[in-house]
Amino acid sequence: MDTRRVLLTSLFLMAVSGLMLHYRIHNFMVHDKINPVIVTFDGTKFLSFLFPLIDTVLVTALFTSKRTCVYAYILNGMIVIYGTVFMAHYSIAEFAAKSVPSGQWFLRSTLPDIGIAWADFFVGKSLYDIYMRT
Repeated sequence: MDTRRVLLTSLFLMAVSGLMLHYRIHNFMVHDKINPVIVTFDGTKFLSFLFPLIDTVLVTALFTSKRTCVYAYILNGMIVIYGTVFMAHYSIAEFAAKSVPSGQWFLRSTLPDIGIAWADFFVGKSLYDIYMRT
């Protein structure tokens, strides 16, 4: 298997894992607190699901061709930057609302998730660099 396919597979696996993680944490189909049988759509949680969905489907598809890899690289970078800002904001807001012991800040923050997002970006950058050299 050549390097491009390995990087593309890695990019897809990280994106689909992020999608599943976001769906588990920010499920946009919410059960009503009064009547749990009723399920409602939460648009704000759907937005946190939308970025990894775009990453999984569109960015991966755009990275399959040399002609469109520049768009994938830009879109992937924008998603990572937005994701970093949103996840950092979520952690800061969570820590401000709750009293979290200082020793647990890193473990309970979204810092590991931000690291995974940046790893996804660097895999995409490597794939982009390979396309540009050929």
